[in-house]
Amino acid sequence: MLLRITPTSPFVRKIRLAAAVLGLPLELELADTMDPNDSLREQNPLGKIPLLITDEGEAVYDSRVIIAYLDQLAGGGRLIPNEPKARIDILRAEALADGLMDASVLLFYEGRFRPQEKFEKKWLDHQSGKIERTLAYIEANPFPETEQITTADVSLASALGFFDFRFEGKWREGHPKLVAWQARFAARCPGYEETAPKV
Repeated sequence: MLLRITPTSPFVRKIRLAAAVLGLPLELELADTMDPNDSLREQNPLGKIPLLITDEGEAVYDSRVIIAYLDQLAGGGRLIPNEPKARIDILRAEALADGLMDASVLLFYEGRFRPQEKFEKKWLDHQSGKIERTLAYIEANPFPETEQITTADVSLASALGFFDFRFEGKWREGHPKLVAWQARFAARCPGYEETAPKV
């Protein structure tokens, strides 16, 4: 299977961690989301990564759908529980972690695409508020730690790793339970160090 990527994307890391947990090999291919000539836009009309090309040549997107596909390919019920209540609990937790990634990427892009004097403070405050509220919520209501790593776990680890990479780990202050969770996850998740974003 081929995964179209940009190396620093937290959503890409989420898929790479999931594949490592499931023991599924992925071939990686760089994509340029800003290049109108990149085949990415033909493979996914949204022009977004990550994008998985299956062995049958089918394009699968976005990260939640790719996770579901990989989990099914590995036999099902591994990253996403089959039991209905557990399934909804994990998918809800995944949505929170994905929301952290969405907001952090939008904050980063504000700095990437605008000069500082043109930053939109209201927009930055709006995204920062999402991050602060969600981190506080997860600190007070930790994700369930089960023997099996879940899609919520790989999503949260990817979000926190992106905060460390792009925002100097400022999230760590005031969130000791999350800091401890990240350390435990890093120690037990295959591929954690190898998938860390690098400049």
